[in-house]
Amino acid sequence: MLMAHPAVLARLIEQYETLRILQAEKGGPEVRRRMDDIAYTLCVSTGTRDIDTALVAARHRLPGARPHDDSLVTL
Repeated sequence: MLMAHPAVLARLIEQYETLRILQAEKGGPEVRRRMDDIAYTLCVSTGTRDIDTALVAARHRLPGARPHDDSLVTL
């Protein structure tokens, strides 16, 4: 599997989180479509199938990520 560069992953995460805020505040079809595009790209880049897992996987590939990060644990 090809691995996305950490800088690319960081930019995708930032864009997705910004769009999530916009969607909550004043969403619209354009914001939703862009979110879907970025979610798809994150999933492909991390080899996952849903955005929540893709975000966790992408964050684990960023510089300074801890290998035993508890963000994988759901309560």
